[in-house]
Amino acid sequence: MDRSRPLTRRPLVALLTAAALAATSMTALSSAARAADADLARNGGFESGLDGWTCTAGTTVNAPVHSGTSALKATPSGADNARCSQTVTVEPDAQYTLAGHVRGSYVHLGASGTGTTDVSTWTQSAPDWQQLTTTFRTGPATTRVTIHLHGWYGTGAYHADDITLTGPGGGTEQPPAPPTGLRTGTVTSTSVALSWSPVTGATGYAVYRDGTRIRTVSGPSATVTGLSPATAYAFQVAAVNDAGESARSATVTATTTAPDSGGDSGLPPHALVGYLHASFANGSGYTRLADVPDSWDVIDLAFGEPTSVTSGDIRFDRCPASECPGVESDAEFKAAIKDKQAAGKKVLISIGGANGQVQLTTTAARDTFVSSVSKIIDEYGLDGLDIDFEGHSLSLNADDTDFRNPRTPVIVNLISALKTLKARYGDDFVLTMAPETFFVQLGHQYYGTGKWGGQDPRAGAYLPVIHALRDDLTLLHVQDYNSGPIMGLDNQYHSMGGADFHIAMTDMLLTGFPVAGDANNVFPPLRADQVAIGMPATTNAGNGYVSPAEVTKTLDCLTKRTNCGSYTPHGTWPGLRGLMTWSINWDRFGGWEFQRTFDGYFG
Repeated sequence: MDRSRPLTRRPLVALLTAAALAATSMTALSSAARAADADLARNGGFESGLDGWTCTAGTTVNAPVHSGTSALKATPSGADNARCSQTVTVEPDAQYTLAGHVRGSYVHLGASGTGTTDVSTWTQSAPDWQQLTTTFRTGPATTRVTIHLHGWYGTGAYHADDITLTGPGGGTEQPPAPPTGLRTGTVTSTSVALSWSPVTGATGYAVYRDGTRIRTVSGPSATVTGLSPATAYAFQVAAVNDAGESARSATVTATTTAPDSGGDSGLPPHALVGYLHASFANGSGYTRLADVPDSWDVIDLAFGEPTSVTSGDIRFDRCPASECPGVESDAEFKAAIKDKQAAGKKVLISIGGANGQVQLTTTAARDTFVSSVSKIIDEYGLDGLDIDFEGHSLSLNADDTDFRNPRTPVIVNLISALKTLKARYGDDFVLTMAPETFFVQLGHQYYGTGKWGGQDPRAGAYLPVIHALRDDLTLLHVQDYNSGPIMGLDNQYHSMGGADFHIAMTDMLLTGFPVAGDANNVFPPLRADQVAIGMPATTNAGNGYVSPAEVTKTLDCLTKRTNCGSYTPHGTWPGLRGLMTWSINWDRFGGWEFQRTFDGYFG
């Protein structure tokens, strides 16, 4: 399957030139601070971790430090400059001095929202601690400014310590007190209601699940959704205002109830999903549907493809005998579908694949998609639909920045089409998706073209589709193969070829993750029973093959929290639905190794 093209960024020289010009326009440094001046920066020495700071990619370290016991370490990526910032209360029409010690290349220190001229100073190279200093005057109505640090795209980690903002105090706010009285309310198989006592001075509240901040709310209550059935969770809350976040409350725990009997589409607790090459041949050889072993619970017929990229008109053409020796007749094929269904298996039509680009750019294409897919489902008596859109099928327009409220026609029309199909066929309709990591987990770092443009508009483009259909989605099995390195929730890059990659990628789906590095914009977790892990069946099937031992290690870590490697997941999910592979044909070619691994683990 196709690899996605790399992200791009602004030219380094042009932006550094602009930064240098800004630095040269700064006001001359005052000789001394006035007697009434104070240091207004909160936790400027990072002795309290990142308390008071908001960072896209940062942590605290004990070495190297300029003073004290801690310092900031932040690592820019290819399209993120690892910015750390805090908002400080100041007085109008007053003079301030911003200073700090930094190490690294292209490290910037500055202030914005001054009401006059925003300032920035930077160093091209600081192999040891170097002090950066700049000054500014606030505008006549300015009461808050934002001070910030950042590095440069892809240039390595930088360190910072002893950040100070010296000037007249502006009635500096303090973070609120921690919330008290945290308690649980209604608990279902997928949600927990929380409430707590209001906190004086709080403008909002941060909700934590198992130690991870998952959302912010304005009032003293929240309902956490997207949880796994029959699973224990620990919750805390913190109060927030402009000065920062309080310490967290005491912890309460809740165990979700067992899953409802309905809405499960008849799948077993642990399912094996595979794609069957039904419309083409390749080196794996043709496999008749009737010859697929009983271990396979969901069989995706690959592929339904459009008559043209934007037509929405999907056709399913079975492989001809000239290309697939031994292919069964239509009557035999339909009989095999009924036999599989009688044995409790689900047979779906998969739309797309590497060669089947589908772009529903108009409502007419959307309606044609619905009618043509319905015709295939009805003709073959299928159980549902798998969406395997790859390549350039999905991308986000430049003004489409909120995964909860998409605006791009190809996204909006696809969501509408899938909801229509689900409504047409009812609760038993099986809906699955098989996106690549580029379209899902990469959204943790990059979403669409980004704030400054230049990113690949396909980055994270599946997220609005998954989110809009999460209540209708039977299974999401992301292709953990043919993937570049992806940053996990530990802010480290993970690469294919071992259990850690699958653990990190799956943990993101089951824990939820900030989109484009924004801690206040979190993609909510999916239920464990909605998630299967996609792996190639053999080395021939795709890049990223892992051995049976690594498959077992992955499942042990996620379902039992044992046998984990360097990545520690944020939970334990015994209800993880199972595994998906490309493909049944390749697994047969490889002596059914993938199937035997699944059967050996789940029985």
